[in-house]
Amino acid sequence: MGEKFMGWVNERLPVTQVWEDHLSKYYAPKNFNFWYFFGSLALLVLVNQILTGIWLTMSYVPSAEAAFASVEYIMRDVEYGWILRYMHSTGASAFFVVVYFHMFRGLIYGSYRKPRELVWIFGMAIYLLLMAEAFMGYLLPWGQMSYWGAQVIISLFGAIPVIGPDLQQWIRGDFLISGITLNRFFALHVVALPIVILGLVLMHIIALHEVGSNNPDGIEIKKNKGPDGIPLDGIPFHPYYTVKDIVGVVVFLFVFCGVIFFYPEMGGYFLEHANFEEANSLKTPEHIAPVWYFGAFYTILRAIPDKLMGVVGMGGAIAILFVLPWLDRSPVKSWRYKGGFTRALIVLFAIDFIILTWLGTKPATDTYTLIARIGTVFYFGFFLLMPWYSVWDKTKPVPERVTG
Repeated sequence: MGEKFMGWVNERLPVTQVWEDHLSKYYAPKNFNFWYFFGSLALLVLVNQILTGIWLTMSYVPSAEAAFASVEYIMRDVEYGWILRYMHSTGASAFFVVVYFHMFRGLIYGSYRKPRELVWIFGMAIYLLLMAEAFMGYLLPWGQMSYWGAQVIISLFGAIPVIGPDLQQWIRGDFLISGITLNRFFALHVVALPIVILGLVLMHIIALHEVGSNNPDGIEIKKNKGPDGIPLDGIPFHPYYTVKDIVGVVVFLFVFCGVIFFYPEMGGYFLEHANFEEANSLKTPEHIAPVWYFGAFYTILRAIPDKLMGVVGMGGAIAILFVLPWLDRSPVKSWRYKGGFTRALIVLFAIDFIILTWLGTKPATDTYTLIARIGTVFYFGFFLLMPWYSVWDKTKPVPERVTG
């Protein structure tokens, strides 16, 4: 009966074919390691954000008069509302932690190189929209940091010549941040952006499975196939990697639940202390800073004295990631076979990004500003000089088969 039913379904919808193409008969390299957990974890956190977001909207009121009170109502009176809110707020930070690890894995193993340029571009588009999604959602609690953080970010658009002031007013929907701003951000956060993100995630996965997954050796396993056409260094994604990913999911959930139950505010990094006070347009917080996952780009903005050039620098720091596949001209993909100079630069870049992120959460003192400017120069230098040092640096010979 089951076979007949699936036969009837498959004649009308290729369920079995999709299952085989993307899971049971999709051959992935057999040498995946720790770094390859983060793709599936990103999908898990995305599902968490969507489900908890749906439940939160059932009790949230998107108006300037009631938004803050409705969040308090969710936390205090809605049954299990507090855990839903913490799952969503902690999930936002967890999303960026996972995505940053996922991007770093792509950087060290050259997963952006030919033939995966489109996979990388889809991934960067997802990252850009995640930042927009997080920014829109950040305003919704209508706390002090939500209000003033949005005020600072939206004011940046005013630096654009000619159209800046009109664009700034169009984004707000008013002459200042008000209830109409909250309403349009709510609509974008709940409906528009999630639809686009889900579409891009689907395209990201389809593009990945079309060209095949990269691996720590940076070797194309499709070049070495057996008589049956199956890659010699490949194994079916299901059940081998679906089972392996469960291990990563369990460990992640232990950490995730530990944060939710014992340290949901993470010392003010996940939920700022000022955001527990209702938005007041007449009272500016002592220190206005974005959430930690915007920190690096906010630091780059502040490091450049001119406002317009600061906005250009911040936008350029994100835009340059899109062209990474054409900046790296090394004859090898993985950092396992790149020279010591390139490997050292990648490690220093990761440290630099962490420092820039941390500086973005701190007040702008003379010392911090100097460090931020040095870090900004290194950030752009890492990418802009890559076409030269990636060619000059001595590489190691790449083996014909994956090494495990």
